[in-house]
Amino acid sequence: MTVTTQRPAPVAWAESFAQASNGDPEIQAHGKYFTCSYLLDMADHRFVVRMVSGTVVDVAVDPGPLDVPYQFTIRAGAETWRNFGVPVPAPMYHGIWAASFQRDMTLEGDVLVLMQNLRCVTRQIELLRLVGTPV
Repeated sequence: MTVTTQRPAPVAWAESFAQASNGDPEIQAHGKYFTCSYLLDMADHRFVVRMVSGTVVDVAVDPGPLDVPYQFTIRAGAETWRNFGVPVPAPMYHGIWAASFQRDMTLEGDVLVLMQNLRCVTRQIELLRLVGTPV
């Protein structure tokens, strides 16, 4: 049996994600140098998250391929993202490394920038448990 839940509109989700991130004490404690832009590719929707000193300054919703620059991409199918966006994720949906080894998640682009900001990016992905996903 599958339970269908209504997903937030992409723009509303982007606003919720930015608010959750900007209000998160852990990101604020670790994010002094968290400055980069990255793409969350959720199959149905894409979001470029632009961070400056630990603050989300913009989330571009479904930008064209050359509209907004970014350093790296976290890409997965909608099913994988949906499994990240539940309060208690199943095994292999609890983090980007597990999902990249066991599911369809890929980490692409300038992985050095991802690694330099790994703790904060990981925390932002964990925030999906609170704000859900738009796919």
